[in-house]
Amino acid sequence: MLFILFFSPPFLFLGILYFFQEKFIFLKGEGIAKDYSYQFSDPFEEVFINTASTNVINALHFKRPAPNGVILFCHGNKGNLMKWGSRISYLLRYNYEVLVFDYCKYGKSTGKLNEAQLYCDALAVYGHLKKQFKEEQIVVYGFSLGCTFATRIAAIHSPKELVLEAPFFNFQKAVQYVAKYVPTFLLKYAFRTDQDITKVGAPITIFHGTKDQTTSCRQSKRLIAKSALFTNQHIAIEGATHHNVRAFAEYKEKLKEILER
Repeated sequence: MLFILFFSPPFLFLGILYFFQEKFIFLKGEGIAKDYSYQFSDPFEEVFINTASTNVINALHFKRPAPNGVILFCHGNKGNLMKWGSRISYLLRYNYEVLVFDYCKYGKSTGKLNEAQLYCDALAVYGHLKKQFKEEQIVVYGFSLGCTFATRIAAIHSPKELVLEAPFFNFQKAVQYVAKYVPTFLLKYAFRTDQDITKVGAPITIFHGTKDQTTSCRQSKRLIAKSALFTNQHIAIEGATHHNVRAFAEYKEKLKEILER
C-alpha cells in the first residue's frame, strides 16, 4: 500500500520536484570540454580561479587598454560562457573591463552545486579581482539569478556600485511568480537577496522591465526598499521584458551615468 501511495501521481510529482530541482533551476550550463578554446571578437584572457573548497571557477576577463575600472558580471541561470562571453560585450563600450564567470558545474567550472558553495564561489571571484583593482574601481553587476550572488558580494565587500538587472526578492517569491502553486517548502535553495541587500553599503541601481514574465518588477521595488540608502535607484523600463532591457535608451543613458560618476 505504501509503495502504491508513493508512486501515485501527486507524490511522484513532489519527488521529481525535490530530487531533480537543480535540472529546473540551473539550465544548460554543462557541455564545454576542458580543452575548448573560446572565440570572441574582443581581447580577453581565460582564467581559472581556485575557491576555498576544491572548486575551480572558469572565467573570461575581457580587457581594455586604459580602463576606467572593471565590471564583475554574475550571469543568469541559463547557459555558460559560450553564451555569456558574447552577451556582455556591449559593456566594453563604457571603457570598463569585464570579468564574467561560470558557476560550479557550468561550462568548465567544477564542483558540487549547493547554495553555500555558489555564494562562496562568487566571493572568490571578487577576491581574484581585488588583487588587480581597487574596490572603488569595481562595479558588481548581476542579471536575474546572478543578482543574488552580486548582492552577497556587495553585502560583504565595498565595490563602487551594485547594479542589478531583473532581480528577484528571494527565491521563494521568484518561484511563486512563475508557478503559483508549486509547493515551495520543497525548495533546497532560499537565495535570500532580501536579507543581503540590507547590508550593502554601495549605491544600488535596479533595472527591471515592466513586461518581465520571469521575475517581478513589483517585487524588485520591494527589494530595493529593504535598503535605507538614499542613493538607490529603481528604474522600471516601460515595455521591456526579462531579456531586452539593455536595448532601451533609458537603460543605456542611466548605465553610462552610473559608470562615469
